[in-house]
Amino acid sequence: MHPIAFIFSRVPHGSTLGLEGLNAAIAVGSLNKNIGIFFIGDGVFQLVANQIPEVILSKHYAPTFYVLKLYDIKRYYVCLDSLINRGLSTKEFNILNVKIINSKILRKKLISYNHILTF
Repeated sequence: MHPIAFIFSRVPHGSTLGLEGLNAAIAVGSLNKNIGIFFIGDGVFQLVANQIPEVILSKHYAPTFYVLKLYDIKRYYVCLDSLINRGLSTKEFNILNVKIINSKILRKKLISYNHILTF
């Protein structure tokens, strides 16, 4: 199957885009193992620990990203430049064995995907 990239570029709460992207990645992951998951821009907040979305009456779905491992999806990338611009530490992103890469390398990796879905 053709390689598919899922880009998470928005904050996790306040809209349903992040959860919809995660559900789409899980659905596609059951059929296609050639998937890359990218966290860029505000999407880096998707994986931040200690979120308290209940304050805004939202559901905490970040732990559901672990389900992707059950589908043998192994490529996870976080944009280093996005982390730095948001004052986040690379130590906070030990979830999912993500690779933290700069934006230039991230763009090179994205070129190898036939389909790109952004959430």
